[in-house]
Amino acid sequence: MDVSTVANLINALAVTAGVIFAAVQIRDALVRSFQTPSFAHSLRRVSSLPDNVTREQITALLGPDGEDDVYALLTSWEALGILLYRKEITIDLIDDFFSGPIVVSWRKLSGYVEAMRAEAKRETYFEWVQWLAERMIERESKAPPVPAHIAHRRPEKV
Repeated sequence: MDVSTVANLINALAVTAGVIFAAVQIRDALVRSFQTPSFAHSLRRVSSLPDNVTREQITALLGPDGEDDVYALLTSWEALGILLYRKEITIDLIDDFFSGPIVVSWRKLSGYVEAMRAEAKRETYFEWVQWLAERMIERESKAPPVPAHIAHRRPEKV
């Protein structure tokens, strides 16, 4: 093998290693970004809301800053939707981490988002949240969600 072939091989290996490293870093950053007290707080508060909640109900139920928690959660789901669409992460990863919270959040907030869109005259408000929720709902319509503690039981030893 001549020197240029060896250099090309080393270059190809370095690029491949860099891509793999970047993918692992994106996945790790994703996990860390959703393991914050702020995210948990927003998710818990939104989960307590009734389905198809209105802006007025959010304020009445969560207080004057409640809409901030709703917005924080929606922007988190929006980012996930974009990452999935651009194939930066897999739908299986999102499904494992957040399928339930995404579906429940959309059920509670879809009316709120529609009202925001109408008020702003902007159909693209949280478009990726809706797209992501629809993907999760579509998956669940084909195969109902099974909790991990049931789906991944270890066979008992005889």
